Amino acid sequence: MRPLFAQLTLLTVFAAFALPLNADDWPQFLGPNRNGVSTETKLTDTFPSDGAIIVWRQPLGPGMSGIAISGGIAYTSYQDEKNQLLVAMDAASGEKMWEETLAPAYENAMGNGPRATPTVHDGKVYAYTGEGVLVAADAATGKQTWSVNAPKELFGKPMDYGMASSPLVVGDNVVVQVGSHRGAVAAFNLKSGKLAWTAAQGNAGYSSPIVTTLGDKEQIVAFVGKEVIGIEPADGKVLWTFEYVTDYDCNTASPVPLGDSKLLISAGENHGATVLTIEESGGTFTASADWESLGADSVLRAEWQTPVVFDGHLYALDNKGSAGPITNMVCIRLADREQVWAESRFGKANLILADGKLFVSTMRGDLMVVKASPDSFQVTDRSVVLGMTRQAPAIANGMLYLRDDKEVVCVDIRKK
Repeated sequence: MRPLFAQLTLLTVFAAFALPLNADDWPQFLGPNRNGVSTETKLTDTFPSDGAIIVWRQPLGPGMSGIAISGGIAYTSYQDEKNQLLVAMDAASGEKMWEETLAPAYENAMGNGPRATPTVHDGKVYAYTGEGVLVAADAATGKQTWSVNAPKELFGKPMDYGMASSPLVVGDNVVVQVGSHRGAVAAFNLKSGKLAWTAAQGNAGYSSPIVTTLGDKEQIVAFVGKEVIGIEPADGKVLWTFEYVTDYDCNTASPVPLGDSKLLISAGENHGATVLTIEESGGTFTASADWESLGADSVLRAEWQTPVVFDGHLYALDNKGSAGPITNMVCIRLADREQVWAESRFGKANLILADGKLFVSTMRGDLMVVKASPDSFQVTDRSVVLGMTRQAPAIANGMLYLRDDKEVVCVDIRKK
């Protein structure tokens, strides 16, 4: 760990953590509720004539980790020539505050470096490396509290394309998808890092778990390699399962809750989408397919992009063909699950929702603003902000944060 700020600045940081959580923070993967939605308003529809307003750029190294923002600090994981690192940056200036070594450098044919987005909770940051080392660190200083190699702990092995499960804090535990005959999902105690429970068996897949209420019960939902699972948060009891086998275990997009008993799951590799109904009777839960759109003619095949819900409609990237050579942006009406429009060959991208707009980061490095409307596909502006990226943006306090394999960029998206 290498402190990079002066003592006075660190005192300011400690003071920030004494404040309540800002409602506009983005403290984990896909935001406060893990649904890709920000509650912020008064955000821009257009950029100035010379492009998006870049507040700062901070050079970093490779990694697919997204950015978490909490208490005025932005966190992400990356790697240099030797190690995977967790880094904290001042959210206003981009200046590095500290960085902490997590594990040796991770190399993979699909891209080097960590995949998972850090999670900030109660003064701690939880990070997950490419090979599955789960680390708890002090959010103000970076000092490690504990570290555990999760797949190794359960006698498993990392997924072929790396461990991509962003840590989920539920109760006294932090939960990740591990992939093992002893547990596809595992929970570790927040304070000690000791194994609290395991659930199910088999490969981890590449999705991140969520917590939601289905059938009047709060539960963890994990979309693992070959199925989706409902889990009791307290002890890891499996409440229900639904088989969802895809080529290469490429279940990557997170599950999307659609109401008190409905849940959308979707996968690429030409697989498709399914809406599940989760019901409880006499203490027993069941999961059944309420609607399916599968195969080459599916209306939705989410590859590594989690769809978002707004005003009765689902906005998503539909990847057609094996490995998604063609990607369309689509709008699906939830009432009847009909595709109301599709922007053909839009290209690989990620999207999040705020202020009635989709903020889209394309794989080419464009930042786009798209009106979230079922009427038609409407781009209000676009600007090139960085290089090739697979990461989704993060929004906090009127700023949008995005990264590629070379740098992090902060963009002012407040309406002027």
